[in-house]
Amino acid sequence: MTKKKLYITTAIPYANSAPHIGNALDYLIADIWARYHRQHSGSEVRFQVGTDEHGNKIAEKAAENNLSPQEFVDQTHQNFRQLMDKTKTTYTDFIRTTDPHHIGASQYIWQKLEPHIYKGTYEGWYCTGCEAFWSEKEVTENKGICPDHQTPYTRLSEENYYLRTSDFRDQIYTAIASDKMKITPEFRKKEFLKFLEGGLEDVSISRPRKNLSWGVSVPGDSSQVMYVWIDALANYLTVIGYPDRPEWQEYWPANLQVIGKDILRFHAGIWPAMLLGLGLPLPKELLVHGHIASGGIKMSKTIGNVVGPNEVIDNYGLDAFRYYFSRHIPTLDDGDFTWEKFEKAYNTELVNDLGNLVSRVASMVKRYQSGVIGDVEANEHDVHDYFTYMKNLEFNRAMDEIWVAVRSHNQYIERIKPWEIAKLAKTDREEEAHLSEVLSHSVGGIIQVAEMIAPFLPDTAEKINHIFATGVIQDIEGEILFPRIYIHTPDPRAKNPVIKESAETPAQETTDATAQEKVQISNQ
Repeated sequence: MTKKKLYITTAIPYANSAPHIGNALDYLIADIWARYHRQHSGSEVRFQVGTDEHGNKIAEKAAENNLSPQEFVDQTHQNFRQLMDKTKTTYTDFIRTTDPHHIGASQYIWQKLEPHIYKGTYEGWYCTGCEAFWSEKEVTENKGICPDHQTPYTRLSEENYYLRTSDFRDQIYTAIASDKMKITPEFRKKEFLKFLEGGLEDVSISRPRKNLSWGVSVPGDSSQVMYVWIDALANYLTVIGYPDRPEWQEYWPANLQVIGKDILRFHAGIWPAMLLGLGLPLPKELLVHGHIASGGIKMSKTIGNVVGPNEVIDNYGLDAFRYYFSRHIPTLDDGDFTWEKFEKAYNTELVNDLGNLVSRVASMVKRYQSGVIGDVEANEHDVHDYFTYMKNLEFNRAMDEIWVAVRSHNQYIERIKPWEIAKLAKTDREEEAHLSEVLSHSVGGIIQVAEMIAPFLPDTAEKINHIFATGVIQDIEGEILFPRIYIHTPDPRAKNPVIKESAETPAQETTDATAQEKVQISNQ
């Protein structure tokens, strides 16, 4: 049977600085989607990532480092590739907009779009940070200051080529309104439809070479350089082989394109116009995520509240990073990060809830049944809501459902008290069978959790399966899932903060009822 082919994309960042938390969020969301579909449908998922390597910002940074633009991006694109590998992003294709195939394909796309391209003089507002032109209406609404870069817009007048995006306004509006090109979440769709009600202005797609030296030359006019949108947006097609490698047709249209809210207008306005001009179908869905603030304040190098993904991963581990940003940052809206929030979630939820559940059940099986797991029951926890949330791209809510199961199994252990049954089982065969049933039920629940959590925390899922999958627990000493860590907040159990130590493990069997198998499970 032929595998279903799926295609997911992420926005390509400028390769002029180190990756930030927003880039990592793009990769994480797309990776969860890709892993989930491979796991549950066996689909063949093509997964694009890459870097945008043209433009004045690149040229300026290269000059500051006494490098040519090409030498500069040959170095800096590696930072993004390293982050993707470090976060275990299961991408299949990494594109650089300086790749020869991409450059040639972009020029081909320009030529195909020529019936919708004209030359004219542009006079208007430009933001160097965005490398984008902005309408009079948008500049007025923003009071003359770019909200993303906090710098004044610049008034420019220059001769450019334009893409007649206005030709496609009605088709784009209809496609979005009818969900032919779905925008998720719904409120972003409504926002963009309202924007389209005012029309879709033609967009500048080139700049004079004297003002933009580092980029792809416009076919037939060496005095002009392709502007970022034709060059960068085209990557979603060129990376899968458009136009000369036939396999691109097996994957286009993309099933899902993951973008931040700040670039929605380009992906829901300019990009569809390009595709319609090329006679190609529109992507099936745009997932629009929000921004991550720090303590309610936008992350800024000036303020000094920027959080780097490497800092989180290096100190707490990859799955701790994946956990917080998939559960505590809403997939479809803005989120907030502070070290206090992060460390509380880590120590309360990963260490106490999940880590101790796995540790205590494995310890009891090893202690009471010589490590032999009985017949594991079929999964009983209702996973309907989990699958609904995954389908609706509400990954944070799917994670909440997983934690309902985790806490449910912790509460089951506290209620049933296997350690009490174990005492009776020493002299009562019925209680021995009861104990085996209880522990098998707990193991079955943990295995179900591992299955649900696999797209989110792949390493954790693998460790859980390693502990329980063979039916015999060999050695769990080195299988502590999450060591307790206090770096940014004080250890509540000690007078002096402890930086790192192992997670609590179940107490040894004792005749003191107040001390038996007591591991505090927080239900916060």
